[in-house]
This record gives sequence, C-alpha cells and structure tokens, in this order.
Amino acid sequence: MTPDNTASEDADSCLTAASGVFLFNAARGITQFRPDRSAEQYAAGGMSVNILIIDGQGGRMGKSLAEEIRKICPDASITAVGTNSIATGNMMKANAADHFATGENAVITACRKAQIIVGPIGIAMADAMMGEISPAMANAVASSPAYRVLIPMNLCDTYVAGTVKGSSAILADAMEHIRQLTERKTDE
Repeated sequence: MTPDNTASEDADSCLTAASGVFLFNAARGITQFRPDRSAEQYAAGGMSVNILIIDGQGGRMGKSLAEEIRKICPDASITAVGTNSIATGNMMKANAADHFATGENAVITACRKAQIIVGPIGIAMADAMMGEISPAMANAVASSPAYRVLIPMNLCDTYVAGTVKGSSAILADAMEHIRQLTERKTDE
C-alpha cells in the first residue's frame, strides 16, 4: 500500500465497478452465469464473469486456484474468501483476486453473487476441513445458483473414488473446465 492510499482507492473503484455491473445485469434480468456464453459475450454485454474461490486451512489450494484462474480468465472478477484469516492471507499473496473476505457470512454473501464457485469439494460439506465449513457455509455453496467446479480431495472424512491424493492432473482438469466455460465457443 502506498502512503497516498492509491491501493485503497483502486479497491473502492473496483468494488464500485463490480456493483455497477451487477446492478446493470440485474436490471436486464441477468443474475446467473450461463455456461453457454463466452467471456467475450459477457464483456460485450457489459458483463464480467464473477468467480468465487473458497478455501480454508492454510489457503494453499485457493492461492493456486487464484493464480491459475487469473492466467486463463484475465478479465474475470475474482473474489477469494477464506474460512479463516490465514487462508485469506495466503490467497492475498497470489495477488490474483480482485476482492478478499474472511468468515462464514462472507462465504454466504459471496455465494449469492457468484456465477462460478471454485474450491475443494469440502466447501459443500458441513463440518469439512477440520470443522471450518459450517452447515450454513456448505448450504450456501450447495444451494447457490452458481456453477460449481469442486476439486476432489480425499480429505474431510470423505473418499472420492477415482481420485489420487495430490494429483496435479485434478487441478489441471479443473482449470481446463473453467477455461472452456469462459472462452468463446468455436461453433458459434
């Protein structure tokens, strides 16, 4: 942060712009992400894809997700929400998200506004991640109208068949799916 508060002013203008885009879209009846539209179509219509990353524990996965999503979706509005301050802090270190928040209410509120939710599979399971995911958080993720891209991890007292612990192929597959959701379709 600079002494003249430039970073704070940038964050305020980003928030104002994001709010304006949301209100513009809501007035036109567009409140939900549609996977059949490309990122370019959203941009042409004054819309940007709103991607929410949720992570807990140490935030390492969230940090990696933010970095990779920013590479494949440079114009997306990315919000990173940690279930604890350490997770949020580590996601901030990626310097790839536009907005950051911490805690249960932040997860619930962000899920209502997101068009795509990305995170470990435990974010949709109550009491997952050593109890960091409350039933209200899990319900917010599961009942959100957003499109969800959940990364299967064999943690949280849940075994996901067909996954290999620590497999980088899982993360690569998730990034490819997000890229396909947001890129221009060649058959249009």
